[in-house]
Amino acid sequence: MTWVMKKRIHQIELFMKYPHEVQEERLSKLLQSAKKTEFGKKHGFADIQNIEQYREQVSVHTYEKIYPYIERRMKGEEKLLWPTDVKWFAKSSGTTNARSKFIPVSAEALEDCHFKGGKDLISIYVNNYPDTKMFSGKGLALGGSHQLNELDPKANSYYGDVSAVIMKNLPMWAQIIRTPSLEIALMDNWEEKIAKLAETTIDENVTSISGVPTWTILLLQRLMEMKGAKDITEIWPNLEVFFHGAVSFTPYRNLFKQLIPSSGMRYVETYNASEGFFGIQDQKDSEELLLMLDYGIYYEFIPYHEIQKDEPKAISLSEVKLGEIYAMLITTNAGLWRYSIGDTIKFTSLDPYRIKIAGRTKHFINAFGEELVVENAETAISHACEKTGAMIDNFTAAPMYFTDKSEGSHEWVIEFNKKPADLAYFTEILDQKLREVNSDYDAKRYKNLALKIPVVHIAEPGTFYQWMKKRGKLGGQNKVPRLANNREYIDDILELIKSS
Repeated sequence: MTWVMKKRIHQIELFMKYPHEVQEERLSKLLQSAKKTEFGKKHGFADIQNIEQYREQVSVHTYEKIYPYIERRMKGEEKLLWPTDVKWFAKSSGTTNARSKFIPVSAEALEDCHFKGGKDLISIYVNNYPDTKMFSGKGLALGGSHQLNELDPKANSYYGDVSAVIMKNLPMWAQIIRTPSLEIALMDNWEEKIAKLAETTIDENVTSISGVPTWTILLLQRLMEMKGAKDITEIWPNLEVFFHGAVSFTPYRNLFKQLIPSSGMRYVETYNASEGFFGIQDQKDSEELLLMLDYGIYYEFIPYHEIQKDEPKAISLSEVKLGEIYAMLITTNAGLWRYSIGDTIKFTSLDPYRIKIAGRTKHFINAFGEELVVENAETAISHACEKTGAMIDNFTAAPMYFTDKSEGSHEWVIEFNKKPADLAYFTEILDQKLREVNSDYDAKRYKNLALKIPVVHIAEPGTFYQWMKKRGKLGGQNKVPRLANNREYIDDILELIKSS
């Protein structure tokens, strides 16, 4: 195992050293592989020699644009986007709109991207912490659920949360070292699943956890309640690492430290989405993610000012700049061609290429020209919690528009695990930090000209859980939208608060 890991670390060092060559090779292989597919023939893949030609012949694709191919594949047609038979589809939570998305997951994407990412995560972790005792116990994985594709039931194809797709296809050696059983891990009723997870893992020697912070917190709290424990170290004394992703960990860090007050506890972030495994935190105590360049994915980046355009211009990895926000565009070994995944990132290092997730392309507030992105909101709310001793569970924010009775502002709904003693002071700190990290917001707040101080509502514990349940969005990859440029989500939550 150590030999395999050392070999892989060498390969990672290789793409860190030669990033552009590795990426060019990836694009060439992808185009060659798919040149005889319907999409490949239509867009002349066989004749494409370079990235400029590729951009000329293939426009930027949103999900809506590529969906007709995906739907036809789900109904049984083959060789449309990718040459091999696609049996699995990752059902995205659809956080940018109400409709679910079905992302094709080919055998190549499973092996060369998702599984490779999981193995690299362990390799990097062991390389950073050679004294790890992680393998002396079991890894607890919080996953979603899957079901038969009813559009073509005879084809034996399935769809589900990407975590369920991965778990269902894991090799036997990986199944042995994880808990709970697949039967429980893949349950679709999330409330029952949390109860079963707690019952079956409470006496296990759990040394690592993989999952989304919000749902992991629910499980840890349930375990402590069952055992009457003051913290998780009384239940799992050998727990040493939490591999997390899907949402920013920053707002949850203090709560995890309270639940797991161990000086030896480590937190490692990943960037694993339905469309692919993109990044791993490769440095100790860092919030940066190494962009993984040899996973069968070719990357392009849309500058922030181009994002909302119908035909945005994209740039290559070699052209990106530090600190600027880009929407990520991917070409993958599952047949996603110049596909906009809806995430924005910024580069924190160019040698090697490391990134931070900035938010979603449709999750922002720009009702008054303030261009507030999720990263700004999470930085500010974490700072306000730190200054006031508060701890949050969940939050969302949206604009409050001008009326004849009020000026414009932002309205926040925050569910605290530990409320601030003074909400007005918390709001003031939140506002100050937003002004500090976003100059456009600061300009609009100047003398309350365009924006007044935010309005903050406290939601009682369980509010967001009930809201997600009401929407049929419990568990798996489902996430509370942090920001919205309209009031659809926040009005619904405020109505729930009022009625309870």
